[in-house]
Amino acid sequence: MFFAHPVTFLMGCVAIAGLPPADLPEVAFAGRSNVGKSSLINAVTGRHGLARASTAPGRTREINFFVADETLRLVDLPGYGFAKVSRDTAAKFQNLGRAYLRGRPNLKRAYLLIDARHGLKDVDQEAMEAFDLAAVSYQIVLTKADKLKGRDVEQMTAETLRKIAKRPAAFPRVVATSAEKGMGIPELRAEIIAACTV
Repeated sequence: MFFAHPVTFLMGCVAIAGLPPADLPEVAFAGRSNVGKSSLINAVTGRHGLARASTAPGRTREINFFVADETLRLVDLPGYGFAKVSRDTAAKFQNLGRAYLRGRPNLKRAYLLIDARHGLKDVDQEAMEAFDLAAVSYQIVLTKADKLKGRDVEQMTAETLRKIAKRPAAFPRVVATSAEKGMGIPELRAEIIAACTV
């Protein structure tokens, strides 16, 4: 289901007016500019090179839509944090992401990607506040977890859960993943399918 069938790039939007109709369930991916968002989307969909990873962090300045099996859309939101652009430009594409979150009735869940080696940072707190304000259910996904030892992954997962415990829109499960090694990818797919079929 969903990922067993073709997953294709649908469109990139630079303005809310250009969004596709809200006629399919959507899940969105957000995170700091160098957190491995494109790699994770490629791993989840099993399509190498579907989402283009950039060597320069912060290159995603639009909302990119991918469609899976014509029944689900995956949405790649602009990264935040390390974009080598002017503050005005960064604010413009981050505001685009916020506007999407506020006005998308078919958004089933957002996935906030956090580098497992570093944990939640202040800049991630701002993203969580945006989700809480928009009343969008979001789930923390730890990326690059293969760079940690097994016990350290467990500790980071537990610490992250503790930090989000009082956040109103945070989903009470954290998924530790590695796009490179495939760790946690089946579990994340299962979470996406569950979120879209309730």
